[in-house]
Amino acid sequence: MFLLASTFLMLSFLIADNTISKKERSYAAKFLKDTENGVIEQVKGLTPAQLTFKPAPDRWSVEECVKHIAKSEEVLRQMMDSVMKNNANPDKRSEIKLNDEQVVQRIEDRTNKVKTTEKLMPENIPLKDTKEALESFMKNRDKLIEYVKSTNDDLRNHVATLPFGSIDSYQTILFIAAHSNRHTQQIMEVKADPNFPK
Repeated sequence: MFLLASTFLMLSFLIADNTISKKERSYAAKFLKDTENGVIEQVKGLTPAQLTFKPAPDRWSVEECVKHIAKSEEVLRQMMDSVMKNNANPDKRSEIKLNDEQVVQRIEDRTNKVKTTEKLMPENIPLKDTKEALESFMKNRDKLIEYVKSTNDDLRNHVATLPFGSIDSYQTILFIAAHSNRHTQQIMEVKADPNFPK
């Protein structure tokens, strides 16, 4: 009996706990919820004319922003899931140059202009209107929040390489939240346009 207990104790020391900390879990869940609410709040009560108003031919409408947010949510989550299906690659952690705060700042900063991929352009997204896009966004976001609250996955040692550099899967979750916030700012810019319908 003593031998069995000793073996179990040794094994428990050998098996590393690679789950995210309570603080990280709490921060990510709150950030995801706050940025979800941010999108919903900015769209609430807008008329069809307000939703489809474009400040200029090459600028997006509120509806186009919401479609982009919804589709990006899906694509980024799929990317993260595919990284998590692979073996952990802690050796790639040395390639990560940004800390969590810097990832959020980089994505949210609208002075840094980025052209999206063709499939994430609003005209290529098969969501018919703002309502459908919002429903898709909220469904996927709420699933991600539940995942963050309950997962024991090793998020820190699964590293993805993106065009701007490498980030781990926990940072990908922060990226998703920051991305919706980036486009919430864009929606606010559209609403602030002097020609925005009253």
